[in-house]
Amino acid sequence: MRNQDWRKVGAGLAVAGAGALAAYVWAIRPWHLRWGATDEEVQGHLIGDELEPSPKLRATHAITVNAPAADVWPWLLQMGQTRGGFYSYAWLENIVGCHMHNADEVVPEWQELNVGDKVWLHPKAPPVEVAAIEPGRAIVLKGWGAFVLQPIDEKTTRLIIRSQGDYNPDLKNPILNFFLWRVVFEPAYFIMERKMLLGIKARAEKLARAHVDEKLREIPEYSGW
Repeated sequence: MRNQDWRKVGAGLAVAGAGALAAYVWAIRPWHLRWGATDEEVQGHLIGDELEPSPKLRATHAITVNAPAADVWPWLLQMGQTRGGFYSYAWLENIVGCHMHNADEVVPEWQELNVGDKVWLHPKAPPVEVAAIEPGRAIVLKGWGAFVLQPIDEKTTRLIIRSQGDYNPDLKNPILNFFLWRVVFEPAYFIMERKMLLGIKARAEKLARAHVDEKLREIPEYSGW
C-alpha cells in the first residue's frame, strides 16, 4: 500500500475514533449513568449522599419492581460474596476469582444486617462497610452507595441504586486514572449493576407471586385457577 493510501486509512480511523468518542461522551455515557431513573430520582437527595459530597463519579440507576417493598427488601439484606451474591453475571465475577454464587431463595440466616457490618465483594479485596440502614427502606454501603426502595403502591416498588465515588488515589497519573474510570470502569460497572437490578426484580416478583398464591390457597373456595 502506498504512503498516500496509508494516510487515507489513518485519517479515516481518526475520524471514526473521534466520532465514536463523541457518541460515547454525548450520548452513551449520559444514558448509562442514569439508566432507568427519572429526572426526579437523578436530581433528588438520597440517604448516603453526604458521604461523597463532591464525587467524580455519580450514577443513579433504577427499575420498577412489580412487588411490594417487603418482597424486595430480603434480597438487599442478603447481598454479598459470602451471602446471597449480587444477582448479576456471576460467571464474569468468577473469572476474576470472586467465587460468587447468586441465591434464588431468601435465606433466613442472611436476613440480619447492621451498621458496621462488612459486605464482601471478593475474597481477597477489602469489604465495604454498612454505613446506614433504614429497615425496609434503604441500605448504604460505604465506597459503593445507596440501595433505596420507594413504594409506588401496595404492589409496586421503585428500586434505586445511587453509586458515587472518586478516582483511584493510588494511581498518580491523572490521564491514566481518567481513562481507566471513564472508559473501562464506568461501562463495566453499568453492565454489572444493570444485571443486578434485573436480577433483584425477577427474584422479588417471583417471591411476590408465591405470597399471592399462598394467600389464595388459604381461601376455601380457591381451586387453583
